[in-house]
Amino acid sequence: MRTVAVMFLALLAPLPAGAINVFSCEPEWGSLVRELAGELAELTIATTAFQDPHRLEAKPSLIAAIRKADLVVCTGADLEIGWLPLLLRRAGNAAIQSGGPGHFMAADYVRKLETPKIIDRSQGDIHPQGNPHVHLDPRNIRRIADALAQRLAEIDPMNAAAYGARLADFQSRWDTASAEWEGRKTGLVGLRLASHHRSFSYLAAWLDLNIVATLESKPGIPPSGAQLAALLEQLSPNPPVAVIRTPYENEKPSSWLSARLGIPAITLPYTTGSDQMVTDLFALFEETLRSLEDVRQ
Repeated sequence: MRTVAVMFLALLAPLPAGAINVFSCEPEWGSLVRELAGELAELTIATTAFQDPHRLEAKPSLIAAIRKADLVVCTGADLEIGWLPLLLRRAGNAAIQSGGPGHFMAADYVRKLETPKIIDRSQGDIHPQGNPHVHLDPRNIRRIADALAQRLAEIDPMNAAAYGARLADFQSRWDTASAEWEGRKTGLVGLRLASHHRSFSYLAAWLDLNIVATLESKPGIPPSGAQLAALLEQLSPNPPVAVIRTPYENEKPSSWLSARLGIPAITLPYTTGSDQMVTDLFALFEETLRSLEDVRQ
């Protein structure tokens, strides 16, 4: 059984005097901060790959960490609506409040998918600003990296040149990797999949995948037995090639459906730290593509 806890990730090199404190809500943004700031930042990551970022307990350790933060880096678009506002209120730190220089929401810098026309909470965990899982399109990572490096430089102008240099290095490596990933897209276009939650919409849009069914009939509400049975009947004439889910989602619905359809249920990495291979953002996309290519074969 995996133990999920608040991760205080210390960089290997000793922190320089005056290093800025960065509080990251999710592992993917912690990874991006490491790329852009290196030893210039002392980093706290609030969640792990095995925790649902929609839901987190506002523990005293998190309040203590965010209280001393110079910069809060989160997804936004209401992904953390159940816990981040409470942490911010209890932090007593004006600089990191919404509108302040230390408040950075990654989703603000990209075009969001699946923005609802009607907001009705009876339909489940609806996000008024659109689907918040923006990090699974590498083109979004590039845009967010530009904005985040600029924000780091604004907060820590003494090291602005260092942030700029690290950004240039990251974007160069990212562009090289992205060109290779683009070349692998052709073999995945139209791949038919079922997904537990709408976690992979940006991945599907980038790769032109065909997500033919979502196990949750209402976002964030576990599927009932009757709903799964209806989905089985719907998909049986033409099953997808696999059922995909994140590491933090309950495996039982996916396993039930996959066993009856005779297709694999696979766990895509979703974020960094999901296994020992996925140590950074580059490995996140490499492992995701490899998993999908394995299903295609």
